Amino acid sequence: MNTDTFDDPEGTREEILAATYRALDKYGYSDLTIQRIGDEFDKSTSLLYYHYENKDELVIETLEYLLDAFETEFTESDVTDPRERLEEFLAQTFATLTESTRPRTLLELRARAAHDERYRRHFERSDQVFKDYLSELLNAGVESGTFRDLDPQAVSTTILLFLDGALLRCAVNPNEAWKNQAQTEIETYLKTRVYGQSVTRN
Repeated sequence: MNTDTFDDPEGTREEILAATYRALDKYGYSDLTIQRIGDEFDKSTSLLYYHYENKDELVIETLEYLLDAFETEFTESDVTDPRERLEEFLAQTFATLTESTRPRTLLELRARAAHDERYRRHFERSDQVFKDYLSELLNAGVESGTFRDLDPQAVSTTILLFLDGALLRCAVNPNEAWKNQAQTEIETYLKTRVYGQSVTRN
């Protein structure tokens, strides 16, 4: 989750979503209530009930808003430096995993997808957006000769599986030692599987 997206909310809707984000980040999903969202909202809590029936509607719309912002900022721009963009994405993801509450919150939200169609649709879309983004970076790197000749879909799937596993482990065991080891290994994977000896295509 990216805090920058809600730095300067415009209008009541964005203010509500920003309040939802702050409350979710502070309390996690299981301890989140409409009242706690209202405590983060500068206006009357009654506005929340006017626009939304329950906390899940608020959370889903907040997640969708964040994903839309990611798509607008990253996936709709030209890839000029695929390696830098890839490493920046991974660095930001690992930074999220080091936040004490965020891995648990993200895991709680993903668990909702097992029995709530709204969450399932969101995370199916989210997974596809991130896979497409990584595939675009990898393909741009192959085409420019920056990366090895590889299958962008397969490599992006592998990277995301690694990150999903790291998220699960962080939620139950935030120990720094294994995180450092895991980050070193994914960097080794990138060096040997993605970077390696670049080949310029004709």
